[in-house]
Amino acid sequence: MRSTVIPAPGANPHRRESDLSARLVGLAERFAGRRVAVIGDVIADEFVYGSPARVSREAPVLILDHAGATVVPGGAGNAANNVGALGGDARLVGLVGHEGMDDRLFGALRARVDTTGVVRPAGYRAPVKTRILAGGRHTARQQIVRIDRAASFPPGAALGRELERAALDALTGCEAVLVSDYGSGLVTPELFARLVAELAARGATPPVPILIDSRHNLAGFRGCTACTPNESEAEQALGEPIGDDPARLEQAGRRLLERTGARGVVVTRGSRGMAVFVGGRPTDHIPIHGTDEVADVTGAGDTVIATITLALAAGASLYEAARLANYAGGIVVMKRGTATVSRGELLRAIRHDDDRAPRDARDAAVKDAAGEEEG
Repeated sequence: MRSTVIPAPGANPHRRESDLSARLVGLAERFAGRRVAVIGDVIADEFVYGSPARVSREAPVLILDHAGATVVPGGAGNAANNVGALGGDARLVGLVGHEGMDDRLFGALRARVDTTGVVRPAGYRAPVKTRILAGGRHTARQQIVRIDRAASFPPGAALGRELERAALDALTGCEAVLVSDYGSGLVTPELFARLVAELAARGATPPVPILIDSRHNLAGFRGCTACTPNESEAEQALGEPIGDDPARLEQAGRRLLERTGARGVVVTRGSRGMAVFVGGRPTDHIPIHGTDEVADVTGAGDTVIATITLALAAGASLYEAARLANYAGGIVVMKRGTATVSRGELLRAIRHDDDRAPRDARDAAVKDAAGEEEG
C-alpha cells in the first residue's frame, strides 16, 4: 500500500482560488490506481425508450413506439464504475444473479472494476429500476414513469456470512472503502461496524477512510470517516425538515455528525450546492458547478461519493474532496441516464473554472468601479 498523508477531514486551506485549483488538479491526477473497496447493493438500472405515437383509446395515456432499451449497473455497481472511470481501481462486493438482466448489468461493469468479490447465488435476481422515457428524434427524452422490482430474495444468514467474508477480503491493500446502502438488507449496521473494527485493527497509517451512502438508514451507521446524504435523506435520518432555512441546515449537519460519529458530513443540496460539516470547524458552503438546468440526476449521488472517496484516498481534506465531487456532480447531471465521469472530464472542468476566474474577477472590478463613479 502506498503511503499517503491524509489531512484531517476538516482541513480547509481557504487558499486563493487559483492556488486551490492547482491543488485540486494535483489531487485528481493522483486518483490513478487508487484501490477502493466498494461494498453494497448492486442494482440493475433499465432504461426503456420510446417515441410518442398517439393517445390510447383504452385509457388517457400515451402509446410509445418502442425504440430500444439498455441495462447498466446502478447503486454500488454505478459507484464502482465511477471509481474506475475516474482512474481508480474498484473492488466490488455485492450480489448479482446469473441470468437475463443480471448478466447484462454484470457485463456492463468497467474493466477497472474487480468482480472477484461479487457473489452470484443461484436463483438470485438483483433489484431492478425500470425507467420509461419518451421522446422523439428532435426532442429530449423525458422520464414518464419508473417501475421498481425488489431482489428475488433477501440475503439470509449463510449468504450474509459469505458476503461479509468477501467484504473483509476486499479490505486487504485498499486505500479507501465505499459502502452503498440502497435498503435491500445486504448492508447492515452490524456489517458496517465489522468493517470499521477490522480497519481499526489493521492499524494502517494513515487510517483508511470509510464512507457510507445510505438511502434509508443513515443514523444506523456509526464510525465512518464521512457520509454523503442529500437533503431528503438528512431530513429522514433526523425526522425534521430542512427546506430553505439556513439555521435548520446548520442544526441538521451538526446533529448528523453527532448521530453517526462521523468525522465529516457532506450534505448535497441539488441546485443549492453542498454543505460540508466537520466537528469544531465552521460549515463550508459550496455553490453548484455549472447550470442548475440539469438533464438527469439519476445516479448522481454515486458519482459524488465515488469522487469524495477517491479524493480522500489521494490525500485530500474533506473540503477539497467535496470541491472535486461538486465538479463531478455538475458534469454527470448533464448526462442522460445512469452515467459516469472520467478523470479527463474532471480535470477539464477544474482548469476551465480556473481560467474563467480571473475574467470574472476583472468583470466584478469593472462593475464595482462603475458603481463608484455613478455614486
